[in-house]
Formats: sequence, C-alpha cells, structure tokens
Amino acid sequence: MPGVLYIVPTPVGNLEDFTFRAIRVLKEADLILAEDTRTSSVLLKHYDIHGRLESHHKFNEHKTSEIIRDRILSGLNVALISDAGTPGISDPGFLLVRTCVEQGIEVQTLPGPTAFVPALVSSGFPCDRFCFEGFLPVKKGRQTKLKTLAEEARTMIFYESPYRLVKTLRQLAEFFGPERPCCVSREISKIHEEHRRGTLTEVAQWYTDHEPKGEIVLIVAGKE
Repeated sequence: MPGVLYIVPTPVGNLEDFTFRAIRVLKEADLILAEDTRTSSVLLKHYDIHGRLESHHKFNEHKTSEIIRDRILSGLNVALISDAGTPGISDPGFLLVRTCVEQGIEVQTLPGPTAFVPALVSSGFPCDRFCFEGFLPVKKGRQTKLKTLAEEARTMIFYESPYRLVKTLRQLAEFFGPERPCCVSREISKIHEEHRRGTLTEVAQWYTDHEPKGEIVLIVAGKE
C-alpha cells in the first residue's frame, strides 16, 4: 500500500509556533526531507524528533522528486519541511507535490506558519483581495513585471532580501509612484520583529539610513 506525502510548515521565527499535529507527523514519518538538514536539525532536536533526515532543496529536487515518489509508492510515509514556513511557498516542494499527485499519491498539507499572512494582516492594507508575488525577478523580466504590477489594484505581497530591499523600494517608487503606501515587515515572529510603514520613498530612505537585516516581507498597496 502506498505511503503518504506530508507537507509540514515549520516556524518562521519563534519555535513555539508549531502545532501538535506537525510534531506528531514528523515523529511518525519514515523519512523527513529538509531544505537544509543543519537548520532543521535544530528544530527537530528541540522537539525530540529523531527520524531519518535527508536533503531536498532547489538544487536537487529535479533529480530526487521521482526517487522520493517511488519510495512513497513502496509504502514509506514522507514528511517535507523547509527552513521556515510552508514548503512550496517560495521554497522547494512544488515539484515533489506535482510528481506525487500525478501518480495518485495522497498528499496531506498541514496548516501552519507562513511569513506573508501575519505581514499582510499587520500592514493595515486590505486583506480581502491580494496577490502574492514572492521574489521579483533579479534581472531578466524585472522591469516588465514591475510595469504590469503598477496597474494591480489588489494589495501586493513580495519577499525580498535585505541586500536588495532599498533597490526594490526605489524601483517600485519609480514604477508605482513615490507616494504609494507600503509596509516592510521584518523578522516575523522573532525578537526584533518590526513593521515599517510609509510611502515607498519614505521607507526606502529609512532603510538607506538604517541597514535592513533578517527575513523581509514587503506589502504594497494596490493602485486606487
């Protein structure tokens, strides 16, 4: 009888942001796939989870997805986790899920932490309609994407590196207008959690003067 693929969200900051079900699934799984085994080992050790751990990341997922599929078909129950948040949301996971779904394997995705939801709600922008854009293209297609999004009426959600944040804010101000409201949420669920609100120009200047650090979610108001 085939096993099950479990998609297990992990805390984005505070280790207490973990469900009882997630802990049970990881303890019972025959195999745990982790984006970075060193990072995940800290979480697993904290919750006394000692299952078999293997790597599954963006550099090997094209090669390993079919291998994992076959192991699940042979009866193994496999749990997939990422460094933080829900696998598949700007993290490895999509290819493995698709491969298993195409084979008729049961996929159970547990509800749990993801960085953009608390950032969106805390921003004060409308939450009834929004679009998640993840990371913008670094080079090819970036300007085309920004031109398209300049007309987007829904609240927009982006992930960004602290090293590119100021550049991105300035480019957004160029395409969306300098007065477009935004909110930068930094270090969600961690000790130094911060929500910096203002216009794109104001927030860009703030982070020019105050070097950003940590994990960042950028929320931008839609076009009125």
